[in-house]
Amino acid sequence: MKRSIRLRGMNGPLKGRLWEAADLLRVGRLEALEVVIDDSSVSRYHAEVRATDRGWRVRDLGSTNGTRLNGVRLGNGQWPLRAKDLLQFGEVAVVVEAVSDGEPDSDPGSPLPDMRVSEVNSRSWHEAMEGLAYDTRQGIRPVEQLKALVRAGHHLVHIAKEEDLLQSILDDAVQVLEAQRGAIVLLDPQDGRLKIKAIRTGNVNGRPAMNGRGDPGRFQFSQSLAQRCFSRGESILCHRIEEDPELAMARSIAEGTMNSVLCVLLRTPRKSLGVLHLDRGPLQRPFTAEDLNLADAIAANVSAGIECAQLLRKQRDLFLNTITILAQAVELRDECTGNHTYRVQQYSIKLAEHLNLPEDQLELLQIGTPLHDIGKIGIDDAILRKPDRLTPEEFEIMKTHTIKGAEIVQTIPDLKPIVPIVRSHHERWDGMGYPDRLSGEGISPLARIVALADAFDAMTQDRPYRKGMDPEIAFSEIERQAGKQFDPKFAAAFLEIRSNILEEMRAQSEQQGTTRRTRTVASV
Repeated sequence: MKRSIRLRGMNGPLKGRLWEAADLLRVGRLEALEVVIDDSSVSRYHAEVRATDRGWRVRDLGSTNGTRLNGVRLGNGQWPLRAKDLLQFGEVAVVVEAVSDGEPDSDPGSPLPDMRVSEVNSRSWHEAMEGLAYDTRQGIRPVEQLKALVRAGHHLVHIAKEEDLLQSILDDAVQVLEAQRGAIVLLDPQDGRLKIKAIRTGNVNGRPAMNGRGDPGRFQFSQSLAQRCFSRGESILCHRIEEDPELAMARSIAEGTMNSVLCVLLRTPRKSLGVLHLDRGPLQRPFTAEDLNLADAIAANVSAGIECAQLLRKQRDLFLNTITILAQAVELRDECTGNHTYRVQQYSIKLAEHLNLPEDQLELLQIGTPLHDIGKIGIDDAILRKPDRLTPEEFEIMKTHTIKGAEIVQTIPDLKPIVPIVRSHHERWDGMGYPDRLSGEGISPLARIVALADAFDAMTQDRPYRKGMDPEIAFSEIERQAGKQFDPKFAAAFLEIRSNILEEMRAQSEQQGTTRRTRTVASV
């Protein structure tokens, strides 16, 4: 059974209309989307319904009037969908009529019949690993080959990001096997297809290798050969393609001037991951059986690292989803601050990128900003949801959300690095903030960034007791408070990215001035 979902319109002019997809349905007023809803309560780019490795999920895209799932307004996370769930985009309702997580086809890309290749290698992972130090004649490998295998192992230990790991592995493979081009294609668990994750163009006779169209940046690879390698669990060598009419007719090979191709299975003892694809052109000598065995040994050596990197990414995605749900627990209690954490996160990351903060600091912002107000979960509803201004006594209670939040976060070891964001995002440069009256450089830089983004969003958003400022007035207030409330360097940088902030605001609120309207939709 293939993965699919079907939505049916429930009210208004869309009642009875059907939308069906196998991977993605984007919802909004834009004509280019899969689900076009011409209704003023729907944003131009409102929400999306997407197939993931954890099933079908719905995500609001910062729409003005929100997305509701079975009556509950969603924040900026991904929420699971099941049959008969009721979705509401603004005032337009649809029901999930049918949903299937599906499974990949048993043979999603059968190779062409009687496909002829020069060599096939069906070694197990353990057999391939035995070839790390010795070639097929049991001779010690040349020094350059051994160095490439050592570098591959080095990558697994010292490179954390999956995309960087894949690119480094591919760079070494292209170099040591003197390929004109290379690619790593991995199985996409969402649709069961092989997809390119890294590409590399090598050099032939000291010049960049080009495909048949003379463009070194465009990469062609043999999908049929890669699919055969993956589905049959065997590494393949093909050369003298002109002698194989079936391969000669393959468009990717003909246009890519591939005169010799290696497709090597990336696998661990547990599973097949994808394919390492390398090719040589007509000006190069063809790959040999020894080249196939070397590439197969490299693939066996690096596959465990690739699998670990994928598992770490999945763990990180799950961690971020958990953080998002924690943040939504606060926002769902106070609708007037809906999407506040998402906007503050976006403003903070834009400012941090402009300040050229290192990547590990950007990641802490991505994790910490959604939780900066988590302590409000411990504030009484009578204060948190009060429609009027707080009294001095109530404000003192509200200020404790910074301490409560830090206490919550520091109980989770993996979240301890973001405690300064949660505790100190209301500190001031002049020392007049709370809860610790820190000042200047004594305040965490990340907390100073979030303080700016948080204050700007608070100034520009409507509250029950006052209307939000015009953004230009808010920018002027940031400038006026530089060196007082805000870090002067960070404030100046924030003003420098004014256009980026305004663009983000427009993306988040397509219908400024539109009164939020809600209406209960009859249940199915």
